[in-house]
Amino acid sequence: MSRRSRAPPPLARRSHAYAFAAHPAHASQDRDRRTPIPATFNHTIIASKNRDESAAFYRNLIEASEAPSWGPFRNILLEGGVMLQFAEPPVEIQMQHYAFLVDDELFDRAYARLVEWDVTHWADPQMTRPGETNTEHGGRGVYFKDPAGHAIELITQPYLS
Repeated sequence: MSRRSRAPPPLARRSHAYAFAAHPAHASQDRDRRTPIPATFNHTIIASKNRDESAAFYRNLIEASEAPSWGPFRNILLEGGVMLQFAEPPVEIQMQHYAFLVDDELFDRAYARLVEWDVTHWADPQMTRPGETNTEHGGRGVYFKDPAGHAIELITQPYLS
């Protein structure tokens, strides 16, 4: 039996590293011309027990901007245009991990807020060093849980720098 495969359908042949002029964000461009656009992270939905409480927690902690909200979402906007959307799903929330890269000044302010708000925090993801921060990876870091129980990490240096 031959292992020869059929050609993929036209859309599947397009490189995932390209957005095309037909994309609404590029509607004014020639629709037949490919426009290289690198993939960037745009938004994510964070499951919450209380979307207003969670959005306010993140907005105040990391000094994010409020964004227009609609439907089941309470939205905030990070630098670079990344949106966090908070929603209350009708299912049990499974813990996720979200890490935020912040500068030293914001780290200091956010850490002071965690302490002021009496949020339990750890220097490590295994939660064996309570009440501490870490200095791994050439910067500082701290782990804690958000109001829905997600594991949150603030770091001042990217892991792959």
